[in-house]
Amino acid sequence: MRFAVHEDHPYHSSCYKENFHPKCDVCKNFIRTNKNGLIEYRAHPFWMQKYCPSHDNDGTPRCCSCERMEPKDIKYITLDDGRKLCLECLYTSIMDTDECQPVYIDIQEFYEGLNMKVEQQIPLLLVERQGLNEAREVEKMGHHLPETRGLCLSEEQIVRMISRRPILGPGNKMIDISTAPHKLVRRCEVTAILVLYALPRLLTGYILAHEMMHAYLRLKGYRILSPEVEEGICQVLAHLWLESEIVSGSSSSIATTSEAAAVAAEVAVAAEATATPSSTSSSAKKGEKTDFEKKLGEFFKHQIETDPSAIYGDGFRAGIRAVERYGLRGTLDHIKRSGSFPS
Repeated sequence: MRFAVHEDHPYHSSCYKENFHPKCDVCKNFIRTNKNGLIEYRAHPFWMQKYCPSHDNDGTPRCCSCERMEPKDIKYITLDDGRKLCLECLYTSIMDTDECQPVYIDIQEFYEGLNMKVEQQIPLLLVERQGLNEAREVEKMGHHLPETRGLCLSEEQIVRMISRRPILGPGNKMIDISTAPHKLVRRCEVTAILVLYALPRLLTGYILAHEMMHAYLRLKGYRILSPEVEEGICQVLAHLWLESEIVSGSSSSIATTSEAAAVAAEVAVAAEATATPSSTSSSAKKGEKTDFEKKLGEFFKHQIETDPSAIYGDGFRAGIRAVERYGLRGTLDHIKRSGSFPS
């Protein structure tokens, strides 16, 4: 009979495997050894979900929000455009345009807390993926990510918005999605902000904070910026909003270790102090964040910070360095004067 040793204790081979051999978090089977007899697996860089290498290529679905793979014993939600949504992300998902308005108020108060109030009333519409792609074509935008999740529009066009929350049907599929046409009228440099539907509140807000910065730059007379500078500073504002949400959603005190983190903490306090009665009631509906939602916020921050792309990733890292060195206002003033980040 063969034995294996773990920490100086002998085990039957079957007992050792049951107790110490890693299992795949997706298929729940023991992870196989490779041809060299070594256990080989993949792990998500943030969630550390362990899985067999084969799942990278066998069509196993991933959540469109948190990127975790669908485990064998849990069925993800299927959206009408084919995206998959895990049950934890579904819990705080924003499904129609009316449902998104409280998040919009939160973002407006965030900008006001930074002394960056946007006076113009810009329509916010929640839309399907097809609607986003069609609007992008009209705007002739060329530097967005392959998966567009938000747009700041300048042209007049008709957009189909999500007008009623879809319902969950058989097989965990979203059905009865209702859309309505909305004509955009050009009253200023921005005609609307569009956000993809069925994303968790924190992801919806992060996208909205990013697109609101595009609107701010256009409405405040900034010159045409390079994609790296414009997308970079928009990602900085999205990151700051996520930080402010994590700070305000934590019951423990958080030490701020940078100028950017300090800005986020100050905004969280300012938003509480300046909130209107209607926005206070909408904020109260959010409730205290669950541990998963806090972790999800950290994941979205991690995505921004580690983005490998030259425009969004390098742009953010140059922008956040400038903000930490010169402050947000100093960075924005320099961008307005020169079109670049201060060095």
